[in-house]
Amino acid sequence: MSEVAEEKKTTILIVDDDPEISESMRLTLDANDYRVLVARDGNAGLVLAERENPDLIVLDMMMPKRSGFLVVEALRQTPSFTTRIVMITANDGSRHKDYALKLGVDAYIRKPFPMDLLLTTIRKVLDGTYVQEKDEPKEKEE
Repeated sequence: MSEVAEEKKTTILIVDDDPEISESMRLTLDANDYRVLVARDGNAGLVLAERENPDLIVLDMMMPKRSGFLVVEALRQTPSFTTRIVMITANDGSRHKDYALKLGVDAYIRKPFPMDLLLTTIRKVLDGTYVQEKDEPKEKEE
């Protein structure tokens, strides 16, 4: 493939410390014609994000060295950095989701998730049609 064609591909940065999950995402995104970069921790992800300016970042919340929250905080301090962010996490708490959205995350997906959900979310976030679903209350108060 020529460098010109490679440059026109949408670039997605995956930042996740779990090699199996990041490799599954990489293979799926690569098969769907995205240019994929991978970082294994928050510090490496921040460096790659700043250097490569990807179109979208798929960011794990819980990682060594720098959490996903700290990566988002650092990136959002630069007003010119408008890259879309999809946060993924195994955490079940709505408080974390609320905080992620408050920081400027565009979408929030709980692990485990099917790869088609990730692809659909990425496409919608990139084209501006994604709407984050609200969590349903676990218990109704009477």
